[in-house]
Formats: sequence, C-alpha cells, structure tokens
Amino acid sequence: MTSSLLCAVAAAAANIAGAAAVVTRRSWSRATLELLIALSAGFLVSVALADITPEAIARGGERAGAVILAGFVLVHLTQHALVRHFHFGEETHPVSQQVGASALVGLLLHTFVDGVAIASAFAVSTTLGMFVFTAIVLHKLPEGLAISSLFLAAGYTRLAALGAGTALGLATILGVLATNAIAPLAEYGLALSAGVTLYVAGSNLIPEFQGKPGWRHNVAFFGGCVLYFGARAVVRW
Repeated sequence: MTSSLLCAVAAAAANIAGAAAVVTRRSWSRATLELLIALSAGFLVSVALADITPEAIARGGERAGAVILAGFVLVHLTQHALVRHFHFGEETHPVSQQVGASALVGLLLHTFVDGVAIASAFAVSTTLGMFVFTAIVLHKLPEGLAISSLFLAAGYTRLAALGAGTALGLATILGVLATNAIAPLAEYGLALSAGVTLYVAGSNLIPEFQGKPGWRHNVAFFGGCVLYFGARAVVRW
C-alpha cells in the first residue's frame, strides 16, 4: 500500500502543478502541452491494451469485460453526456459556472479511478504498478490545467480554480485508500480502470491533437507507444 499511496501523492502533485500554472499566470508552451498529451495518449493506450485489460480478464473472467465497458461508459456519461463543454488543455471561451462545476464532478470520478488503477496495479506487481502510475501521471498536468482554466473561464476565483485542481489530486489519493479498504474495488478495480484509461486516451487525449498540421503530434503519439513497449522489454529482460 505504501508504494501505491506514494505514487498517488505524486500524481496528485501533478494535478496541482497544472492548476497552479494557470492560476499564477505562468507561461507555458501550447505546442509542448499538445506533444505531452499526444505522448500520454500513446502510453495510455499501450498500457491499457497490453497490460491492464489482459490482467483484468485473467483475474475477473467474463465479468471483467462488463466492468471494462462500465468504466468506459461511466466516464463518457460524466464528462460528455452530462457536461457539454470539456476538453483537455486551456479553456479560451467563456462558460457558465454550471459547466465548470459539472466538469469537476466528472473529472473527480475519473481521478478517483486513477487511484483505483494505481492500487489495483500495485496489487498485481510493482512493475505493473509503475507502468500504470507513469501512464496516469503523464496526463495529470494537462488535466489540472484544464479544470483550473475552465473554472477561471466560468468566472470562479483563482483560489477556487486552484482548489479544483487540488480536489482532483485528493480524489486520486482517496481512490487508493478505497481500493485497499473495499473488497469489490480490489477485485474489479483493474477492469474498471482499463475502461476509464481507454476512454481517457481515445476520447479525451487523442482528439486534442487529431487534425493538427505536421507530423510532430503523430510522432509523439507513436513515441508514447514505443516508450511503453521499450520500458516493458527492459523490465522483462
């Protein structure tokens, strides 16, 4: 539990750092952010399909498939069906406070499952735990940036925007604690996290750079895949 909790704290810090970058008006490169999102998408897709999903099915059998689907559908419901305006990255258009609040609720579910994923993966092996942690922490910075900029665009104070990013981080830590305390989460947490991870990569991150001119984003995406399989090969060797 110690390793998973420490990783959850590190992931939470990345959420807060992303929010702080917006609140303090520190400059950042949009191009670099887009490349980070593309790299994260490649790594997330790879770890979800090559490690999390097979391990979840091996442990949960046929039921794991239904839980994976449930995780996928649940994130779509909270982030896009109930929330009409949400994307990773800086928000540049005015939105209502209701949109900001509903987006936070949707992301809280997602970040809670991030913690479930970390704890469930470490319960299998330290190697899988570190891969899942890496996949999660890569998109934590743009996630914190997204919610804080959305809050500011909705007219909330800077303190509230920073608080929203902090709440996402705390939800991740809570996910770890809940997984170690609640038996059904420990049993099906890996399957749930597989569905959420696939949705975040395929529906949240990839659309952020699809259609962008040039090859940089595609290279970053494929680089994320190569990075994962390269690290996996080194660990196994």
